[in-house]
Amino acid sequence: MLRRLYDWTMAQAVTPHAMWTLAAVAFIESSVFPIPPDVLIIPMVLAARSRAWRIATLCTVASVIGGFFGYAIGLFLFEQVARPILSFYGYMDKFSTFQDLYNQWGAWIVFGAGITPFPYKVITIASGMTGLNPVVFGLASVAARGLRFFFIAWLLWKYGTPIRAFIERHLGKLAVIFFILLIGGFAALKLLAN
Repeated sequence: MLRRLYDWTMAQAVTPHAMWTLAAVAFIESSVFPIPPDVLIIPMVLAARSRAWRIATLCTVASVIGGFFGYAIGLFLFEQVARPILSFYGYMDKFSTFQDLYNQWGAWIVFGAGITPFPYKVITIASGMTGLNPVVFGLASVAARGLRFFFIAWLLWKYGTPIRAFIERHLGKLAVIFFILLIGGFAALKLLAN
């Protein structure tokens, strides 16, 4: 089934409604859909390199809006489903500890999941469940999703077809390396400031 879903997503990249499909995929991928919008960005940018920035912008906006939908799922379903179960088993104290840790590091968690292959939907729902500040969630989401989608669009715009195979083979590794470098950069700045 996953393969059929992937094939369907790839086929949508060349239709006249590709931008609408991209927006829909980016939106629902942030809360429930298993296929990331990157699989549409790649063929769409390669087909029309002059539209790379428009494609990346649309994908970022739709993904962040979808992230807020995932946040709402976590926020509203937590009260109705998870809280009674946690209370029944006596785990609310442990969840409170988890919630405090999550909210302390929430911006980094959202940012990390937003640029890496880690399922962003898990983080959007967890952010709602823990009540992460929605402004923090939104800013981290815009930064992460924007960096990810604009980086892919830039690579495709700059290098064209040869980069496609490289990105598809190494997307996970590239995102993790970028995240490590980014965190390392922030840590270095913090050390230099002290």
